[in-house]
Amino acid sequence: MDTKEKELETAVLFVTYTRLDTTKKVFERIRKAKPKRLYISSNMGVSEEEKERVSAVRVYLEENIDWECQVQKLYRTECLSVKDSISGAIDWFFSCEEMGIILEDDCLPSQSFFWFCEDLLNKYKSDMRVGQISGDNFQKGIKRGDGDYYFSTYNHIWGWASWANRWENYDVSLNSFENTKFIEEIFDKKSTLDYWSNIFKRVKKGNINTWDYQWTFSLWRKQQLTVLPNTNLIENIGFGSEAVHTTEKTEFSNLQAFEIESINHPKCVERNLEADEFTTEHMFKNELFITRFISKVGRLLKASKLYAIKKLNW
Repeated sequence: MDTKEKELETAVLFVTYTRLDTTKKVFERIRKAKPKRLYISSNMGVSEEEKERVSAVRVYLEENIDWECQVQKLYRTECLSVKDSISGAIDWFFSCEEMGIILEDDCLPSQSFFWFCEDLLNKYKSDMRVGQISGDNFQKGIKRGDGDYYFSTYNHIWGWASWANRWENYDVSLNSFENTKFIEEIFDKKSTLDYWSNIFKRVKKGNINTWDYQWTFSLWRKQQLTVLPNTNLIENIGFGSEAVHTTEKTEFSNLQAFEIESINHPKCVERNLEADEFTTEHMFKNELFITRFISKVGRLLKASKLYAIKKLNW
């Protein structure tokens, strides 16, 4: 995809915090894309050291925006939780933009990622079956479908894009989570159903400090699919001790990001079940094993309790 002479019309939201090293790398890709509208979100640190690092990130960005663009800034004066900081930034972004691209400070995109998102945001703007565009591919080299991208129920968010009228369904507190019927329409395996049901219950109770599970919930409730490229377009460079959640490296750490020359569109908008089954097995297999184990132990304990009660009644 030739992006040398093409101007990026789509707005970009850049979510930052304390990591100047990763911020510089991601910003350089944004700088090359030259979006006409750039939104910068910056959470505040807790300690004096963190506050100084936040300030260094802000100064660097302001000194290096050297192309013609409109810049909007959301600079926090106090430290918010990950959940409130990022979800609030996206709320702010989509209150100003009809559609846009979201990058966190550890998601390093290939240059063609920006135009991949822009082309597909325009293509599926009015198709409410599609809720998100992502730059991530975790299929380990397996091509899915008949195009350069496929449709998935999994909405990977290491570099993504969406529309304001999709994000308006976002429910940060999961107040609308009442039952699991919508999950049952997506997954037929009990272990997978139990896993996601447990995740959403823990988020609603406030036991998980994040924003992205709620976005997954919102998309699933509306039965909306995510576009995933057959070529990985994002390298996550944020694994390590300074990360909030991705502190330990996995097989998906630092996957290489590639460029794409053109976009061959698939013939149909339909979920690729094989790809989703592969993702379930390879990305959530450890969690699913734990879910199965706990479920089995629970059944055994219940059976033992019933047996003891029967024995007492004999």
